[in-house]
Amino acid sequence: MTVASPPVPDLLARRVPGYALEQPFYTSPEIYQLDLEHIFYRDWLYAIPACQLAKTGSYVTMRVGAYEVIIVRARDGEIRAFHNSCRHRGSLICKARDGQVAKLVCPYHQWTYELDGKLIWANDMGPDFDASKHGLRPISLRNLEGLIYICLSDTPPDFEPFAALARPYLAVHDLKEAKVAFTSTIVEKANWKLVWENNRECYHCSSNHPALCRSFSLDPEVAGVAADGSVSATLQAHFDRCEAAGAPARFRLEGDGQFRLARMPLQERAVSYTLDGKAAVGKNLGRVALPDAGTLLMFHYPTTWNHFLPDHSLTFRVTPISALETEVTTTWLVHKDAVEGVDYDLKRLTEVWIATNDEDREIVETNQQGILSPAYIPGPYSPGQESGVSQFVDWYAAWLERALAPLPVAAE
Repeated sequence: MTVASPPVPDLLARRVPGYALEQPFYTSPEIYQLDLEHIFYRDWLYAIPACQLAKTGSYVTMRVGAYEVIIVRARDGEIRAFHNSCRHRGSLICKARDGQVAKLVCPYHQWTYELDGKLIWANDMGPDFDASKHGLRPISLRNLEGLIYICLSDTPPDFEPFAALARPYLAVHDLKEAKVAFTSTIVEKANWKLVWENNRECYHCSSNHPALCRSFSLDPEVAGVAADGSVSATLQAHFDRCEAAGAPARFRLEGDGQFRLARMPLQERAVSYTLDGKAAVGKNLGRVALPDAGTLLMFHYPTTWNHFLPDHSLTFRVTPISALETEVTTTWLVHKDAVEGVDYDLKRLTEVWIATNDEDREIVETNQQGILSPAYIPGPYSPGQESGVSQFVDWYAAWLERALAPLPVAAE
């Protein structure tokens, strides 16, 4: 016999800080739908690196919950986003994951749209038909130093506080000069929050990530966050050294904990994510003067964490598919003039994170399977090793509590 879960506000009210969430948060289709409606449909979501759309007419499609999205580079060079739904009878316009087109043409009845979304041809619609009222529905989009974010809401939250903080950190990485070297997409059979929780700590790294541990620091301070926002003298010295060389580095946790930036050191003598710790690309992407500046770690809940190194950059996108499935897309960026086989070897560039992603997939799937057991009871996070996990869960719970709070009743 299945026992009904308490209402979500009750689950949130009895949540114990510093402990994992109760089972329904990781398994319930109803809570998954709340996550979509109150987080993914309302907030800014990382989509792609802008350089992925290098030419006019190049496009990608995405699905976020029930929404189908097209992101395309128009003739004026601007990147725009639209709902991937024809204004005639609603058909998908672009069915492929990516491609290049001269126009956006609905495959059903050939309604044709310009790359800016304007309807330019609709056959036999009668003399009273006004094409100007049937353009594609736009989606809010921002280009942050070469990273494309979208928001599905008709009233997006202010993007500028995050953008203003992130710009100087990202600017030295010159992502406008990048190209995509490789993209990997995997599906992890686990709730999206488990994917994030796993990312926010390295408690598991030494026993699960042999390749990554050759370069990524196991210091919990790298993944975590001190309760008072302080950093160690060693880490502060690293920040100061990077900033003296023109690369913003200091730890910033902002936006109610929604986003963080910090330029963190790698393992001693490592300068990139390779098995030998040496640079993966001979032609650097960006203007970070110190080869051993480490990695700029930037996360922005609910969709992205990133690693920006002196020689190359990686972006990660988290997209929930169902209560028990999450898509993770990883993109490796190199300088647009870097030549494969000359400036970099693709296998050497990608092998550490391809292995790490697959190891993480197995970890979170095993975690999900255990949580599905009726015997599951939330356990405590390690205050020394899992402060980043606790911070993520606190952010998530606070966001959902605000979204579900009853609206104030106006006085009569």
